[in-house]
Amino acid sequence: MIVCIVDDLLFSVKISTAAKALAAPVFFERSPDMVLASIREKQPSLVIFDLNSAKLRPMETVAQMKADPALRGIKTLGYVSHVQTDVISAAREAGVDEILARSAFAERLGHILSSPAATTSAGPDPAG
Repeated sequence: MIVCIVDDLLFSVKISTAAKALAAPVFFERSPDMVLASIREKQPSLVIFDLNSAKLRPMETVAQMKADPALRGIKTLGYVSHVQTDVISAAREAGVDEILARSAFAERLGHILSSPAATTSAGPDPAG
């Protein structure tokens, strides 16, 4: 299971389309007040963040995840415009595990969604 903290329509469609083609389990959380609760509930193997989303507060969320023993082991991946070095630095400080340029993220999306980490869960089996 992958949780996507993305509110950009173009990237939401790209991720959804790729996930459907690969039958990869992906959940989008677009409510800033529900992000941590969704991550806690779903125990995903990966959380993808649009680091440019001011509404969804990605840096704050990652910092809270990394400070929480129950969530710190969940892998995080963020994407951002390659020229936004200040955002990249802030993401590193917050604890984002992997940061990609938007173009590299789009190019590697199939691999990201089909990686073993994307198809296994860090918590209980989502199929129950």
